[in-house]
Amino acid sequence: MQSADAAPSTSTVAEQITADVRAWVDSGALRGLVRHFGGDWPTGDLAEVLRFLDDFSARHWDFRQGRERPDAREPSFDALTSGLVLDAVAALGMVRAVPPARPAYAHLLVLGGLAHACVRRVAYAAHLLRAGLRVTGEVAVLGSFRPLSEWERATLADAGLPPDETEVDVLDTAVRQVFGVTAPTEQDGVDAGHPHHSWSSRTYRPAGRPPVRVLAAPSSEPDRRRAHTADTQRFWAGHVRLAPGDEALMVTAPIYVPFQHCDALRTLAVPYGCHIDTVGVDPALTDPAVLPEQTLTPGRYLQEIRSAIRSMRALHAALAAG
Repeated sequence: MQSADAAPSTSTVAEQITADVRAWVDSGALRGLVRHFGGDWPTGDLAEVLRFLDDFSARHWDFRQGRERPDAREPSFDALTSGLVLDAVAALGMVRAVPPARPAYAHLLVLGGLAHACVRRVAYAAHLLRAGLRVTGEVAVLGSFRPLSEWERATLADAGLPPDETEVDVLDTAVRQVFGVTAPTEQDGVDAGHPHHSWSSRTYRPAGRPPVRVLAAPSSEPDRRRAHTADTQRFWAGHVRLAPGDEALMVTAPIYVPFQHCDALRTLAVPYGCHIDTVGVDPALTDPAVLPEQTLTPGRYLQEIRSAIRSMRALHAALAAG
């Protein structure tokens, strides 16, 4: 599940998205995983299946328990289970990088993440532009003021990269280095004294390239948590004045494609009537000597299957609410 076409009517969009969600959750790969972990597939409509999968994955595949991804518990599986998980995630579109479906887009979105992922995704966006991808609007690099962990700081230091403090700092440094820019031509923001309430926007204009905006969004629930992916997408859409029919390409990692694609459908495609394609970085096209790719374990993959399920459930609920 990697893209969704905007269509003339809301009902048609909803029907297509619902069909795509149903195909993903009803796949043999996901059914096999549920069966292997002791679950009985439920009867009922798509909403009931998504509710079951949300509850089931919370019991069996939630190794974060509210923590950040680097702090998740790493489960130990036997060889049979590990092989089954790796086969399943390959079938679910979470392993292999695929190229963009179109030669041109209105906007190119780069999602933040852990420090090494920020650097790799910005580099991949630059690679796509060098390879001929046309962007008529802007490149939007979306992050938050999440403080870097000690592990992330050590990763940057080992690679000889600057000692940045937050996710958006890493994204900004990567943009300056990869696109060869030194200072933003426009900047705005609010320092509210707390990262959950603050925001910032910096726009660079590299020669021969579309403008590049580095954006850190405030949280939509600042008393509970930091800004997440959906917050940054909504915040960006308001800044760029996203229009019906706009086509946007979003860059993340293959493991996160289903989850973050569905978030983008819910926050961008459905309310704005735009088209979203989502692709994962191809590690063969970035420099692994700078920041080596992390080993993705069966536990990590199961956690992100859960993320995808939760994102699809929220998307389906939004469609049902009209």
